[in-house]
This record gives sequence, C-alpha cells and structure tokens, in this order.
Amino acid sequence: MQVWQIGSFGVEKLELVERATPEPGFGEVLVKIHAISLNFRDLMMVKGLYNPRLKLPRIPCSDGAGEVVAVGAGVTQWKTGDRVAGIFMQRWIDGPATPEKIKGALGGDIDGVLAEYVVLSENGVVEIPEHLSYQEAATLPCAAVTAWNALAAGDVRPGATVLVQGTGGVSLFALQFARLKGARVLGVSSSDEKLAQARRLGLDAGVNYKDTPEWDRWVMDETGEGVDLIVEVGGAGTLPRSLRALKMGGTIAQVGVLTGAEPAEPLPVPAILHKQARLRGIYVGSRQDFIEMNKAVSLAQLRPVGEDFPWTVAREVLARMESGAHFGKLVMTVA
Repeated sequence: MQVWQIGSFGVEKLELVERATPEPGFGEVLVKIHAISLNFRDLMMVKGLYNPRLKLPRIPCSDGAGEVVAVGAGVTQWKTGDRVAGIFMQRWIDGPATPEKIKGALGGDIDGVLAEYVVLSENGVVEIPEHLSYQEAATLPCAAVTAWNALAAGDVRPGATVLVQGTGGVSLFALQFARLKGARVLGVSSSDEKLAQARRLGLDAGVNYKDTPEWDRWVMDETGEGVDLIVEVGGAGTLPRSLRALKMGGTIAQVGVLTGAEPAEPLPVPAILHKQARLRGIYVGSRQDFIEMNKAVSLAQLRPVGEDFPWTVAREVLARMESGAHFGKLVMTVA
C-alpha cells in the first residue's frame, strides 16, 4: 500500500512511500481509507513545530473515514463493509480526560491515517452518519468533536450569543452547531468574502478584523453586554480581546493557538476577575462525545463545508492550509 510519511520535518519533505498492507490482530479492524481531512495540528506536525521530538518516520493526519475490509479475532462491533471514522485519541473512549486517555493520538503518538489502509482498535472507530459521504465524514473526528465540546463547555442554549473566530473547520462547525441550538452567532475574519460565505451558513453578523482591529469593541456594540461563549482558536494573540468581548459570567472555550504562544499584549487578568470569566481548554473529546455528536449531525442532516483534493497532492494541500486561503475543511480523496 501507499502512505505519506514524515521522514524528516518540512512540508516539501513529506514523502509518498510503499509499505506492507497491515493485518488486523485481536480486537482490531482493517480500514480502507477513502478520505482524509487536514487540521492545523497536522501542518504543525509535518513542520516539526508541534513535537520536535516526534519519532520518525511517522504517518501524519488524525482524521479519516473509510470502509472496514477485514476484522480480527474477537471483534464483535464491526463487519466488512461498515462505514467508519477513526477517533482522534484511540484510548479516550468515555468519561473525562486523563493523562493516560489522551495518549495514542493518531498522527502524533501513533501513525495516522494518511494511508491507503490503517489498522485500528474496534473501539477506535465510530459509525459515520448515513447521509454523509466519506469526504464529509472525514472532517468530523477532530474539528467537529472539538466544536461540539466547546459549545457544551459554554452550556449554549436558545437565545445565547456565540462568537467564532475565522472560517476554519472548528469555527464553521461551531457556527452550525450553535445555530442548531438556537443561538445567535457573530464572527470575525480577515476576509469579507469568507464572512459572506459564513452568512449563508447562518452567521448573524460579522466583521473584518483587518478593517476593525478592535473587534472586541464591535462585539460590545453588537450585543451591549458581550457574548456568552467565544470559541477561541487564536490563542495568545487574541485572548485579551476575547476577554474584553465576553459577557459577565461567560465562557471562553480555548481550542487553538493559531496566533502562536506569545501574547500581542499583556493578558488582562483584572478582566478575568471582573467578568467572572470561565476559561476552558478543549482538547477534542472522547469516542462517546463523537457518537453523541453524530446523532445530532444525523438528525439535523448537517453537512460539513470544505474543499476536496486528490491525496496525491498532499504537500500542496498542506501549503494551502498554511496560506489560510481555504474556507472550512481541506479534504483529500484517496483513489
């Protein structure tokens, strides 16, 4: 079979190689991968910025969907032909996270899914919603589950106001899930065109932060008191403004660090105290979270948004992610 592997760090050094097709052992399934989606983590992993001590060679990418083509001894949950997606952390099945459960992340701790075939534990996959294609289902394991748990952290209810940052996978899933819950959704982006696309998905109001760098003031003007939940993908560079845009008693779900680790300005600690803010880190979620989210996706017939490419141009797709030109998820079809 063919796989893409990180032999040495760098997007241009990602290499397509031949490996023996694996066979499932006890309690394992062999999945023929039909589609893979990218996350920012995958780009950072390939560049060596996520974990410079990553054991190489390593197959990258955590998110893929495919078909069970063989089952090992003892497998009771799956049969050949079942359509499945892998879970992000292969050991986190249910309950709260623990140091042990968050080990075994695909494309990091263990080989990922940028391959024609992968072997996973029978508990390491979930059934994908019937109405979704493999390409659409491949977007779910990291970004969608993260967004689902971000809204849970904010206890979003009808009438609440949610702020999303940018138009990447997590932010668009948060927009779609928030609308399902009856919330008003505001957004910030560097592109008027992308904001217009987001409005077609249900965004109530948006602002271009290049034209309005003090977007926290815009949020306060729009709401009068701030938002109930901010799905924070920026990190240190955006967190101070997020705190100022937050409603008293509101929640910031910290899900990303796209702006890096160095703050653009000192963290306004008094704002945390005055607003009684809740800052909650979200690190994807469990298999059970994925299953419950899929029930909502199926009931609402929700469809992910993204762009599709052949997997043979994986380097170019990673470069597109780095450029920030994409809208929604970047997907690669294996053929």
